[in-house]
Amino acid sequence: MLFIEVKNLNIGFDGTKVLKNVNLTINEGDVVGILGRSGAGKTVLMHAIRGMEKYEEISGNIIYHLAYCENCKSIKPPSKVNSICNCCNKTFKPYEVDFVKSSLHSNERRAVIQKTAIMLQRTFALYGDISVLDNVANSFNEIGYKKDDVMDKSIDIIEKVQMSHRLMHLARDLSGGEKQRIVLARQLVKYPILLLADEPTGTLDPHISEVVHKVIMDSVNENNMTMIITSHWPEIIDQMADKVILLENGEVIDEGSPKKIVNEFIKLAGIVEKEYEYKIGKPIIKVENLVKKYVSATRGVVNAVNGVSFEVNNSEIFGIAGVSGSGKTTTSEILIGVVQPTGGDINVEIGGEWIDMTKPGPLFRGRAVKYMGILHQEYGLYPGRTVIDNLTESIGLKLPYELGIRKAMKTLATIGFTKARAKSILFNMAEEISEGERHRIALAQVLIKEPKIIIMDEPTGTMDPITKVDVSNSILMAREKMDCTFIIVSHDMEFLQKICDRVAIMESGKISNIGLPKTMIEQFFGCDNVKVNVGNSKTHLKFDESVQLTGDGC
Repeated sequence: MLFIEVKNLNIGFDGTKVLKNVNLTINEGDVVGILGRSGAGKTVLMHAIRGMEKYEEISGNIIYHLAYCENCKSIKPPSKVNSICNCCNKTFKPYEVDFVKSSLHSNERRAVIQKTAIMLQRTFALYGDISVLDNVANSFNEIGYKKDDVMDKSIDIIEKVQMSHRLMHLARDLSGGEKQRIVLARQLVKYPILLLADEPTGTLDPHISEVVHKVIMDSVNENNMTMIITSHWPEIIDQMADKVILLENGEVIDEGSPKKIVNEFIKLAGIVEKEYEYKIGKPIIKVENLVKKYVSATRGVVNAVNGVSFEVNNSEIFGIAGVSGSGKTTTSEILIGVVQPTGGDINVEIGGEWIDMTKPGPLFRGRAVKYMGILHQEYGLYPGRTVIDNLTESIGLKLPYELGIRKAMKTLATIGFTKARAKSILFNMAEEISEGERHRIALAQVLIKEPKIIIMDEPTGTMDPITKVDVSNSILMAREKMDCTFIIVSHDMEFLQKICDRVAIMESGKISNIGLPKTMIEQFFGCDNVKVNVGNSKTHLKFDESVQLTGDGC
């Protein structure tokens, strides 16, 4: 039964169209996938269907076909038309709301929004200092539910998302995958008729993502929800969706079965094709017996990093791989100096001298961090500022106007933007570009300061395969042209295999082994379970004979 109609939808910002004559029909109970490279318009379309934002430049229609009880104002999916309302025994009537034509604050529109659940990429929206149970119970309060059975209902929903073993844990102590399941639980409180999932597992490792995807699909099926989902993993769209649309530059260029559209999308992706010999130098970072302990109110002493030792060589691309919660991010934050270790040694070579990173002050850590940059997993741009502002004065980079423009353009080209696209977004506000493009702008903020050592925490978390190829090549190019050393923390095994010289595997706060990427990942996951293709990578390495690499396969 027809549920949502998108007709000739156009949305623009400052005269630039980001959605162009988009047409889409969604039936009740459908799972619709949206594929497209970064900047194609996926997130804008998702937010337009959600109806929470006002667009100055919008035309067309977004029509919801619903069942409506005039007596108690209850909203149901269209299949409930002519059925009896459980609350007041009145008959549901057919009802339509057009999100393009209706006022943003109209009662009709708000009623639909209240029955819509959303999971946004990189946004957990939890109360960090209270328990999982209280987070879900608060959601009932937020929708005005005041009955005595709130706790029982909260526990039931938490069980549905397979989190009953974390009832009393503080939300801030949860892993990324656990947080995302509690986000879903808070949304299920509304008994939604539509779930909008925008990259819901973009920053999670494949194993945790599989659990979250199963929980989402179980919830969709059990609650008879309609779902619209975007993902940078085409295989997820293939597995979860009933039909898929392919967006390119704001236009629907194809629509059909998941397998057909996924294959079409993958054809658009290139390969990591830098082919050169690169000489790896001597060690530039030495880590020995690194330890970081936390004290949690619910878990006691947590050994986030537990006796880690490794070396990173000058101009090397060094990967740290592992599942969520293995200690990867904490290790990267200690390396950059934002987290103080509990014990161990970290030394970084700057200008021929070894700097002790465990000691604060301008002669120690302060001296080294000036030549280091980090792209955090939970990055953020300055809202209300243009892209060029975000790349210059907002990050303390004082340059003459023309030089700032030129340097920004060059940096954007390095991370995969075409000259035309870079020029077109330079004076856009950060919130006016896609999430994938914001991610690359955050990477440009790091590169534009010309660091010697760059740490990246999940740099491809929400990137589509096409953008990922561009970024992979840009990292290789930055290493070649800027003589940078990279430490890349990621659960994206295919990405690590294609660009890294060596990979360290982390498990439960420890490094279990270090070696060549393919060897390490096959040993960790088992050859039969590795579904990655390294044949497209053409990077050839020439190691300095004086460098002694540790670990099998080196």
